[in-house]
Amino acid sequence: MKINNVGSNMTELVHTSGVVVLFSYSTPVAALLPSGQYVKTDRKYSVTTTKHVNKWVLGNVETKPQSYIDELAGA
Repeated sequence: MKINNVGSNMTELVHTSGVVVLFSYSTPVAALLPSGQYVKTDRKYSVTTTKHVNKWVLGNVETKPQSYIDELAGA
């Protein structure tokens, strides 16, 4: 695994499987799957976290339950 700081209070966790999970502050909120598909949480967070997700996600994004994002993050 690798951790990348991608912005103020934005961090990527890159798994060896190819999954990249976006954390806003300490919360996993979106992911890029090895297929190239972006997914984001269905949970509503702060305005800032929403901006983080919108800045990071490119193209088509699918909304998934927070538990799915947590699982991808290994939580």
